Amino acid sequence: MSSGFDSDDDDLHVQSMTSRGRDWPCLRQFVVFLENRVGGLHDLLRTVERDDLKIVAMSVLESSDCALVRMIADHYERARELLHLSGVSFIETDIIGVLLPDTDQPHTKLLGSLMSAELNVQYVYPMFYQRNGRGAVAVCATDVDETLRVLGEASLDLVNEDDLMEFGDSY
Repeated sequence: MSSGFDSDDDDLHVQSMTSRGRDWPCLRQFVVFLENRVGGLHDLLRTVERDDLKIVAMSVLESSDCALVRMIADHYERARELLHLSGVSFIETDIIGVLLPDTDQPHTKLLGSLMSAELNVQYVYPMFYQRNGRGAVAVCATDVDETLRVLGEASLDLVNEDDLMEFGDSY
């Protein structure tokens, strides 16, 4: 089980976690390791989706013996606490939430801007978040700072923790 701290330098990681505000351009993603058994995912979702906590993005990768669940909640601190208290094995990572541009080929524009900067996209999955009728995706790329810079230059809108908290209250 993870507490969300890097084992190499706990003090430095705690400081950076507590100093970032809700307008930080990245979202906190929980990566949960589950035994691949009937009801495992249901148990996880029942643990997280309570007390008005909502999952706003989720991706499941399955193998014959285990599953890897990536998810983003509308209140990451509460989600972390619930996962920790329930004894679930998880890690936390930063991921970038991007509002899809209002074009005929929004995914092509988004990923094309990253490709032109020679950034490697490790994975993308849809979010349940919407703003002004436009959907959003969670993007994991190799260099977060450079990805944020490129997305800004491409005038693409990011989704931050404040956005998720406001959205979670409305759906």
